[in-house]
Amino acid sequence: MFRSEVRPHRSAAASSRSALAGLVRRDLTVLRKNFGEFVGRTVMQPLLLVFVFLYVFPSIGQGIGSGGGTTGESAFATVLVPGVVSIAIMFQGIQSVAIQMSQEFGFTREIEDRVQAPCPIWLVAVARVLSGAAQGLISAVIVFPIAAVVHAPGVHPQLSVDWWIAVTLIPLSCIAMTSLGLLLGTAFEPRNIGVMFGFVVLPLVFLGGTYYQWTKLSLVAVDGFHWLQVLVLLNPLIYITEGMRAGFTDLSHMPLYVVYPVLIGFCALFLGLGLRNFRHRVLS
Repeated sequence: MFRSEVRPHRSAAASSRSALAGLVRRDLTVLRKNFGEFVGRTVMQPLLLVFVFLYVFPSIGQGIGSGGGTTGESAFATVLVPGVVSIAIMFQGIQSVAIQMSQEFGFTREIEDRVQAPCPIWLVAVARVLSGAAQGLISAVIVFPIAAVVHAPGVHPQLSVDWWIAVTLIPLSCIAMTSLGLLLGTAFEPRNIGVMFGFVVLPLVFLGGTYYQWTKLSLVAVDGFHWLQVLVLLNPLIYITEGMRAGFTDLSHMPLYVVYPVLIGFCALFLGLGLRNFRHRVLS
């Protein structure tokens, strides 16, 4: 008696890779169809920021750093441009992952279709993180030239791109922020998105070094203790903005041997917690 044995043509790992690629392609296809909306959403906030601080304020004699004339205003512009790129990456990570995921777990229930893909549940979340990181990378490419050229006459940011830092730090930052988006999207209910922005996103922005250098915070001290410089070390955005300043300017900045390991650590922490929350919410 002969026994026939049917073997799958592909291994489970190969099927999972194929499903992961399909999920990412799906998100990028949606992005391509709505690219105009994506660009508008990406550009608006950074454009308004640099327009007000680097064009309007200097034009009306109210520029930050104007005590030093155009030299002081240019110095502030040099500080601000890397910060603008950093918050563009952060907002894109939160919008493309956290907000979308909260909707999919909410009234649309689109998450039920996604988790039926022939791959482990956690891989569905990883696909969203990767597609969001790709959007964050595109955001950085779009925002940096705008932030570098929108300024009043006489205001000139002193920029010098270190390509090695740029090509390593920007993708890492995108993954870290989309991992944070995964954590926030699985931790907050859709009805609490406003709370997320008020108590999480805004403190990240204002204490993330967008408008100032971390090294300058040593001037804020009580009895010799640089409390603010220590406090902001809990903020993942400070490492991105300081890394961007190292990559785009010659300003003083946090050492890169601190920036990269800590940012990788935040990425692992956010991704681990986000995947745990994602699995719990899918199976509950």
